[in-house]
Amino acid sequence: MSYSKEDLKDLYEGRLPWPKIKEIMSRPKDDDRFEKYVEILQEKVPWKEKILLPIGEHLYIVQKGAERIVKCDCGHEFGDYRRNWKLSALIFARDTREKLEEVYPGIKCPWPEFCEVREFYCPGCGALLKVDSVPVGYPIIFDFLPNLDAFYRDWLGKPLPTSQEPRDMSNDVIMSWRAKLS
Repeated sequence: MSYSKEDLKDLYEGRLPWPKIKEIMSRPKDDDRFEKYVEILQEKVPWKEKILLPIGEHLYIVQKGAERIVKCDCGHEFGDYRRNWKLSALIFARDTREKLEEVYPGIKCPWPEFCEVREFYCPGCGALLKVDSVPVGYPIIFDFLPNLDAFYRDWLGKPLPTSQEPRDMSNDVIMSWRAKLS
């Protein structure tokens, strides 16, 4: 059984009744589910670049000319998808008891000597994109580096027109910061 794009849009928007949600969850996914989902997402954004893969709420890997970049709903571009987008985000670190207690009041509050909560925001629209709770001094986590070419070729059976090696290029950003300090 193949579900309509309207059913899937209602599922994504949280408008389906529980019996219909359960039915969709219980059956095998239809072969074109991903394509329909990307179409639904594409209709919601104000820009024309093709969404290749959603990577989080408000964030997508898109094809922009010959490049594959991370882009927010609002259109803000974070750069090459192989570089950790968080390095280009606005970051608020909850690293004191006072800041942590705004979210974790009283006894629930983690010890700031051991833990910090990092909130990553879009510089374009201010949307909260991700929250990480990490030990103090821990590097910024690169959550997801997909092999887009393998996904499109091997899973979807629709190879992308050009190929890019899925290697982590985040260190290039950090080294450019280092060069500016020297």
